[in-house]
Amino acid sequence: MAFQLDTDLPTPLAPLAWLIGRWEGAGVLGYPTIEEAQFGQEIEFSHDGRPFLSYVSRTWRLDAEGNQVEPLATETGYWRPVPKDEGDETQGAELEVLIVHPTGICEIYLGRAAGARIDLATDLVARTSTAKEYTAATRLYGLVEGDLLWALDVAAEGHALQSQASARLKRV
Repeated sequence: MAFQLDTDLPTPLAPLAWLIGRWEGAGVLGYPTIEEAQFGQEIEFSHDGRPFLSYVSRTWRLDAEGNQVEPLATETGYWRPVPKDEGDETQGAELEVLIVHPTGICEIYLGRAAGARIDLATDLVARTSTAKEYTAATRLYGLVEGDLLWALDVAAEGHALQSQASARLKRV
């Protein structure tokens, strides 16, 4: 399916236009505190005419045949391009990304969208007293051969920043 630009898209969202829509696919996760596993995922990026994207992601563990076994993570949030100063000729768009997890974690990422690549790093991780210890993360998103590829590195539970999950998703 070919991507078509939304004609009602606010100008600040133009660098993120390629994300808009629903994506589904599978990936792999693993971390010193998590057993390696395959997972399925659906992500949706949408907008309501204002200059930010709404974001929802749901994942579930898959069995060896690719069937859904149990829910894993859910995230919701907003992706906001940062307005540029007059005369700023830098490449790409600066971003603020806010993501909330039902496990008591809130993340604020800062980053940049440059073409079909987005690099994000946490500026702040806040957590409730009952949430697991979690201190930092980076995320990489890219459009490769029409698919959304992403990778997540985290620092949590006393471990240094390292790979936790990645996936390849198709537009549906």
